[in-house]
Amino acid sequence: MRWRLGNGKRGTDVSNQVQSKRRMLLWVDAVGGFLVCLSPETTLGQALPASDVDIPLSADVSRRHAAIRRQSDEYVIDPWHPVFLRGHQVKQPTPLRDGDRLSLGESMEIEFRKPHALSATARLIFGSRHSTQPASDGVVLMGESLVMGPQAHNHVICREWANDLILFRRGNQLWCRTPGTIHVDGQTFEEEACLGPNSHVEGDDFSVSLEML
Repeated sequence: MRWRLGNGKRGTDVSNQVQSKRRMLLWVDAVGGFLVCLSPETTLGQALPASDVDIPLSADVSRRHAAIRRQSDEYVIDPWHPVFLRGHQVKQPTPLRDGDRLSLGESMEIEFRKPHALSATARLIFGSRHSTQPASDGVVLMGESLVMGPQAHNHVICREWANDLILFRRGNQLWCRTPGTIHVDGQTFEEEACLGPNSHVEGDDFSVSLEML
């Protein structure tokens, strides 16, 4: 089975609604686990039973505290409860810049990074002793591509790797690409392959697993 990000048979509007709820855990051996949000709008709030937020936080924040929206190549923070940016409380949608530090409530601190000049994908790094539920080492807000590899500007830094591994959208499916031979769910491909909802990807020096939520 291939992983479809939307259901094209039912029209664009329904496809976008389905896609907007897609999240996955990205497990990178010897590096960590990352919550990847595929929607252009991502909600943040407290991790509670039956919570419907995209990024459930184990922190003293409101049930639905704020949203981060991707508009073209720009991200905007939309505060519904107290959010501080660059030392000042923001009360209306405000653009985010690479390196911005956000405070949600009284203690939750998040650093916003948009490290790759050629990608709209952004990364959220927790600066306080808080995490997501389920626990992750960080959050990736995925645009058209997510780049893992040894370079400092990659979205997930994997210092021991020789090359980049790129996850990218092609139509309504998710693919991966890297130089050379890759193995996806027991099959061998050259340079790129289509991914399923819980695929395992291996190369000469890396091992990556996806887990749909």
